[in-house]
Amino acid sequence: MPALEVNFDGLVGPTHNYAGLSYGNVASLNNAASFSNPQEAVLQGLEKMKAMHDKGLTQGVFAPHARPDLNILRRLGFSGNDAQVINKAFNADPILLRACYSASAMWTANAATVSPSPDTTDGKVHFTAANLNNKFHRSLEPATTTRLLKAMFNNQNHFAHHTHLPDQGFFGDEGAANHTRFCDSHGEQGLEMFVFGASAFNSHLPKPVKFPARQTLEASEAICRLHNLKDTSQILLQQNPDVIDQGVFHNDVIAVGNANVLLCHQQAFLNQQQALQDIREAYIGNKQFYIIEVPTSKVSIQDAVSSYLFNSQLVSLSDGSMLLVAPKECQRNSAVNDYIEEMIMADNPINQVRFFDLRQSMQNGGGPACLRLRVALNEQELAAVNPDVILTDTKYTQLCNWAQRNYRDQLGAKDFADPALLSESYQALDELTQLLNLGSVYDFQLEG
Repeated sequence: MPALEVNFDGLVGPTHNYAGLSYGNVASLNNAASFSNPQEAVLQGLEKMKAMHDKGLTQGVFAPHARPDLNILRRLGFSGNDAQVINKAFNADPILLRACYSASAMWTANAATVSPSPDTTDGKVHFTAANLNNKFHRSLEPATTTRLLKAMFNNQNHFAHHTHLPDQGFFGDEGAANHTRFCDSHGEQGLEMFVFGASAFNSHLPKPVKFPARQTLEASEAICRLHNLKDTSQILLQQNPDVIDQGVFHNDVIAVGNANVLLCHQQAFLNQQQALQDIREAYIGNKQFYIIEVPTSKVSIQDAVSSYLFNSQLVSLSDGSMLLVAPKECQRNSAVNDYIEEMIMADNPINQVRFFDLRQSMQNGGGPACLRLRVALNEQELAAVNPDVILTDTKYTQLCNWAQRNYRDQLGAKDFADPALLSESYQALDELTQLLNLGSVYDFQLEG
């Protein structure tokens, strides 16, 4: 059955801010305490979505999370009405409060792992929200993410939803940021590549020394089991621990794949040459499989991290070619820009590049690929998706107007003491759930 890949991009939340909460993410740490512009951020993301829609691609929208998370603040001992909880938290622990205001769910590549139906033994599309338990501010997300996924993919005949893995470091799971699928076409069985940073149980495998390995081998193995993946549709590889210690906190900061192409840095994987050979041998398609290995001599790890070359999107166009969707930081970095020009002229399917201004996201450590969750769907499955989360020209205009009405154009540290920010955010999200026909998915709606 014909199939296509839909990118569901996360809408940036109304409390988008720079708190430097993500240890191991160099951009996040470097921009801590800067003023953010939530309105600019959400409009930049929507502009990218609209550009993909205009290219003829099916583009989806993923709603943000409700912030601040008052339930967790109350669990941590802050009492009173909403305004009192915020005031007490601001005075007692402003860093904790900022973590509860985090809008990091905008990076939807971390939201979940998705296995398309050709790869699963039961013929369903499987979803497991990531537990994201390596970072407190992200560990707040899985339950709401699961509710959002069920509101978007609400048909048991086609979609299977799983509870996120145990909230424990042994099963640290960061979703599709460490998962890539290779295939001849999206409707055929593919090879799902799971990349882990360390093993929780096998002490013989190497680990990074400076920064944490957020994805464990055991988590990836569990996802394979939960998703009923065919044996021939899975391969598990270890990320190079040395590059994790240089700021490569996810595989999608050092490698990106699409269809029959893997674009990766020379230092992406542990025992790289063997890892690449294993991928070649495991690939089950009939088309030529392209591995584009970027040498350190042309793009250093530092340049890869600062430009987010590998956090670009690779998308297939209707003519069979591939487009690299890159942040403007790649264009501004001479070494990276020179390599991209060389790559699109070489003998491989990537023959176009388009640069986007995603500065608000980039300064917090997320590029184009971080902003989207890829879901391969056949015609019947696509017809079963909530149609109101699929971008159209009209929906784009509605979302832009919604953001301009509801989002502030500046947020700084003192703004988090303002209880009006909470009411503004909740009002915006309540309106959004109607616009996207999601029903009641947020705690404040379920409790109201």
